[in-house]
Amino acid sequence: MEIFQGMYLLFIILGLFLAIILIAARWRIFTKANQPGWACLIPIYNALIFLRIIGKPWWWILLFCIPIVNIVFLVWALNLLSKSFGKGEGFTFGLILLPIIFELILAFGDAKYMIPNPPK
Repeated sequence: MEIFQGMYLLFIILGLFLAIILIAARWRIFTKANQPGWACLIPIYNALIFLRIIGKPWWWILLFCIPIVNIVFLVWALNLLSKSFGKGEGFTFGLILLPIIFELILAFGDAKYMIPNPPK
């Protein structure tokens, strides 16, 4: 029974570690895009800021709530995020498969934010 408690504690520590890394990466991505970094901590508001970063209108958040459609629009949004930082489709593929690693690369690498077309 004690081994399960130890494993549980290990998973909690690992989960907290990964959460802190993702928060740091997203905070940095937001600040690179001239948006408030703390916005990555607030649910729904962070999605609105994300849409602002990729140059899409606020109502796209509704599309993320529709099953199946949300997958298509999430992939599209990640592609637009890659392009907003001067990366290509290969980087988008990385964001989909290994988001922790590729968000860290985007956040702390030399990628510069290029303002996309503003939403209409």
